[in-house]
Amino acid sequence: MATSFETGLKEKNRGAEQEFGKAKEAGKEALQKTQEAGDDAVRKAKEAGTQVLGKAKEAASAAGEMASHTAAAVGHKADDLAAAAGHEIREFGDTIAHRGPHQGLAGAASQAVADSVKGSGRYIEEAKLSGMAHDVEQVIRNHPLPALLVCFGVGFCLGRVLKD
Repeated sequence: MATSFETGLKEKNRGAEQEFGKAKEAGKEALQKTQEAGDDAVRKAKEAGTQVLGKAKEAASAAGEMASHTAAAVGHKADDLAAAAGHEIREFGDTIAHRGPHQGLAGAASQAVADSVKGSGRYIEEAKLSGMAHDVEQVIRNHPLPALLVCFGVGFCLGRVLKD
């Protein structure tokens, strides 16, 4: 026969086992909720990262587009300035033609100079800076060795001038 002490001990054991089971279940639930919260936090962090990446891409694209527009505007402005300079050069050629001598050897020379200056001014006015760059590119493509020698000569002369 079991004593009251043993019976009390068994009841306490059962109670402790039940409390242990409840604590174990509560621990499992807490672990599951923690995992769910962690998963949710990771998902939200990924979404935030994706949004930040998207905004960074948009900003970079906008900056690139703005730089492209600025470069185009600078190119157009340079072309306009070159055209204005060409116009002034052509007018200078007209002035030489009108004010220079018209007869004899001096007249022929002044008219030749005036025609050359007017032709250069017309070319600069019509071709502008972008057209001149294209023409230089074509000359270099068609005559690479002479172009290389000219670059070497210019570099040599610049080096001598800057050395002293």
